[in-house]
Amino acid sequence: MSSSHENTDGKTAGMTGEELAEVKRYARWNLGCALADKAVDVAYLALMAFLLARPLDGWLMTCPVLEGCWSLRLAVLFTIVTVIHVCVSFPLVFYSEFVLEHRFGLSTLTFLRWLWRYTKRVLLAFVFGQAMFLGLYWLMWTTGPYWWLAAAAAFFGVSVLLGQLAPVLIMPLFYKIEELDNPELADRIARLVEGTGLSVRGVYRLDISSETVKGNAMLAGLGRTRRMLLGDTLLNGFTSDEIEVICAHEVGHHVFGHLRKLILIGVVYSTLGFWICDRLLAASMPSFDGDYANVPIYTLPLVMLVFAVFAILLEPLQNFVSRRYERQCDRYALQRTGLNGAYSSAFRKLARLNKDDPFPHWLDAFLFHSHPPISERLAVAEESVHGGQ
Repeated sequence: MSSSHENTDGKTAGMTGEELAEVKRYARWNLGCALADKAVDVAYLALMAFLLARPLDGWLMTCPVLEGCWSLRLAVLFTIVTVIHVCVSFPLVFYSEFVLEHRFGLSTLTFLRWLWRYTKRVLLAFVFGQAMFLGLYWLMWTTGPYWWLAAAAAFFGVSVLLGQLAPVLIMPLFYKIEELDNPELADRIARLVEGTGLSVRGVYRLDISSETVKGNAMLAGLGRTRRMLLGDTLLNGFTSDEIEVICAHEVGHHVFGHLRKLILIGVVYSTLGFWICDRLLAASMPSFDGDYANVPIYTLPLVMLVFAVFAILLEPLQNFVSRRYERQCDRYALQRTGLNGAYSSAFRKLARLNKDDPFPHWLDAFLFHSHPPISERLAVAEESVHGGQ
């Protein structure tokens, strides 16, 4: 690749050659950290599943309190596996989320504030994980060979519930959210929603500048909890036209029912994943013979490993679907607003703020990118202009 080609790419995305070089360094480090993180997860869970889980469960059974209580022993085993996992992965998480983000000027968090946010995230994942795996094993022990179907149905219910509760219960745990005091912008967003059949329960300011310099916006929630959330970095650094076209993109996701479709796709994926887990559990226990009432607790790390590997293999497919949805919403935003210039300038600003590589490495894009490259999104605006002439 010649330097002249890189300079052309930089101009296309609104970046100087120096900015583009920094963005590419950031992307390479991010890709390395992401691959290392997944390798650590798989290696640790495999070690637990095949070497340590059975003796660890045997040791737990020697405790009089745990010997006759399957639910408590399962909860304790999950706690031990999770705590060790957090300890093993913490150095890499700290480097990728704190050191790297500060090195490239993206984070505004002090170490203590970052640690507190990380702790809250881990605790939330721990509570959800405890409930999920207790529920899964209860389904195995009570519904027998059809537990994987019952688990898929439960996954659907939980997905819908989380979709409704995320903007009102979960996000406020991490960000300060307050109603937006900007009538002109609120009117613009109200006009975007007119005629779509959607109900939006207000426009809110999301305090993300306390964490990052990156820009973000989302139309979050389902039904009565659906609300437009605008990052304060976006509100402070973007024009009203730019914010309007970004919001139009977010409205597009709900107009096309992408969230509902993703939940339904997730049900299909989860059904397949639970069935694969069922087959691997049976294969790992020679004396199993369909006796689901006695599936041992020491299989927990194996179940966690199966889910982790399945999620890694599935992520590129999920991202492929997501990129198709993003392209659909980009075109919707341009058609809805007609603000091609504002669209282009908004995505150039986002690329510079978020340090998004306009021409990412194919492996990075294939494995981890849920959005099309910025260069491709800018080309959509150019095509729209020429198509309208």
